[in-house]
Amino acid sequence: MTKPPAILHVDMDAFFASVEIVQQPGLRGKPVVVGGAGERGVVAAASYEARIYGIHSAMSSYRARQLCPHLIFLSGHYGLYEEVSRRVMDIFEQFTPLVEPVSLDEAFLDVSGAGRSLGAPQKLAQEIRDRIHAAEGLQCTVGVAPNKFLAKLASNEAKPRVKGEEILPGLGVCVVESENINGFLFPLPIKAVWGIGPKTEERLHRLGIQTVGELAQVPETTLITTLGNAAGRQLWRLARGRDERKVNPHLGVKSIGHEETFAQDLFARPALRRELTRMVDAVAGRLRKADKLGKTISIKVRAPDFTTLTRSHTLPDATDLGVEILSVAQTLLDNLDLSKGVRLLGVAMSGLQGAETQQLRLEDAGAPSWREIDETVDEIRRRFGGDAIGPGSAVGPDGLKPKQRGDQQWGPNKD
Repeated sequence: MTKPPAILHVDMDAFFASVEIVQQPGLRGKPVVVGGAGERGVVAAASYEARIYGIHSAMSSYRARQLCPHLIFLSGHYGLYEEVSRRVMDIFEQFTPLVEPVSLDEAFLDVSGAGRSLGAPQKLAQEIRDRIHAAEGLQCTVGVAPNKFLAKLASNEAKPRVKGEEILPGLGVCVVESENINGFLFPLPIKAVWGIGPKTEERLHRLGIQTVGELAQVPETTLITTLGNAAGRQLWRLARGRDERKVNPHLGVKSIGHEETFAQDLFARPALRRELTRMVDAVAGRLRKADKLGKTISIKVRAPDFTTLTRSHTLPDATDLGVEILSVAQTLLDNLDLSKGVRLLGVAMSGLQGAETQQLRLEDAGAPSWREIDETVDEIRRRFGGDAIGPGSAVGPDGLKPKQRGDQQWGPNKD
């Protein structure tokens, strides 16, 4: 007997927008997007009613308004999305301990060992959908397949579709059986394959390759010659439905960062230092909350002409202290030519490791350490809110405005 598919890919439908609609039922059936409402904003998520007008994630807010003048813009509540995501992930873990979150709204599950006790993978997929809907009022789609690549493609095939002015319900659950991989995979357009972006798609189209089935007929050596060794070998395997990656519940985040697009370009160094201080304060706080330390500090600066510069520095010892991160980030920023102005600024920590690896440090006798100061600030914020305290150097004309995760993540809300 053929072993049934055992990998699930669960993808929430229009997650951010759907969470907002659950909070505000009066929005149901209306074109709603979550994103930055200002001229420089972008759409983060769009309800299916908004998609009828051709609106999609990553579209500029300006263009979205042109397509649908009565579009409802919501700035979003990132903390709420995180809370809902945690509850959804808890539901997944009721079925298997092998859960690999990909983002707030999607995850891979390995249910290979759950068959005897909980039932066939397709039955588990439907039960997951039912539980999420009962607990959160949200819809999701589930792909069921022998590996992660096929499971993700299957969850996409199960989604609702917009046709003209009509929203067509999806399958909800799509199963790719081992014996029907080619039947499912080969008719798909090549852009469905991981790693095929617009440029690669264009090069393959020039070779007369339109579908995955046509890609599978191309010799591996030809793909390597055309696309390079790594990309060629990967596409050759994926076009045949091969993916050896395991579901890894310990993958974890690779970086913690914060970036914002400003409503108006910033030129003044004091204003940029103030914004950088706020961002570092937020990133350091998230590091400590996650019990993580980072070794590599990176900054990102985008000019009005969209020229983007990045600079990074790796520390000898990992840290979560705001004062240490800010010192390096400020030096990186000071060494950049900012005469064109700054449209976007960001800071991130990577090279993450567990906080238990913290190096012991000698502190000045009798003086509070920076760690004690940061921990005191964290405790005050836990008790009185995120805007109760912050760095003095971050105080601007509008007072103290600490950065919260998700602030202007999708651009400014006003011009």
